Amino acid sequence: MRTWLLPDEPVPVRLMATIWADTDGVHDDLAGPPDLDEWLDAIGVARHGATATRDEFLRARALRDSVRRLAAFVTGDDRPAAASAVPDVRQALESVNAVVRELPVPQLVMHEASLELAAGSAASPVTAALAEVAAEAQQLLSRGSLLRACHAPGCVLYFARTHPRREWCSVACGNRVRAARHYRTVRSARPTRDPL
Repeated sequence: MRTWLLPDEPVPVRLMATIWADTDGVHDDLAGPPDLDEWLDAIGVARHGATATRDEFLRARALRDSVRRLAAFVTGDDRPAAASAVPDVRQALESVNAVVRELPVPQLVMHEASLELAAGSAASPVTAALAEVAAEAQQLLSRGSLLRACHAPGCVLYFARTHPRREWCSVACGNRVRAARHYRTVRSARPTRDPL
């Protein structure tokens, strides 16, 4: 079973982290509907046996790419490797807002001699889960000061800055930055040799 990245981050950040990079390049962990099902299980969505359709999978990828584009906008991130498949901020906004509109709307119902508020129903548990992720993304993006781009060498991830001194998405990225800084310091301190 795969280990999804950044398990302690808010769900929209975890969705964005399905695009990640290593020395082999940029990778996409959402390659098909089964990957979406696995990701939903990892974030704790009760799907009640429902599996993602091809349309829901495409909607999830579009949501992910739109949230990444908006995260780049909010954080001022212009790294080419972190670029989103959605180039336009307005298109990304519309995409996120369209998914939120899929949230189940509560309904007022008659129960015996009284009125009660009942949970609405969505097209499927997968669609409802994506709508909840989009709504959480709206909240996170509107508080943009919490969101940061990780500028460690080769990283394309975002993270929620939960501590004032936090600068990277993970300890591994922080170690890479410190190692690169140490390498530059040691290299610049070496005397240069004159050619004979």
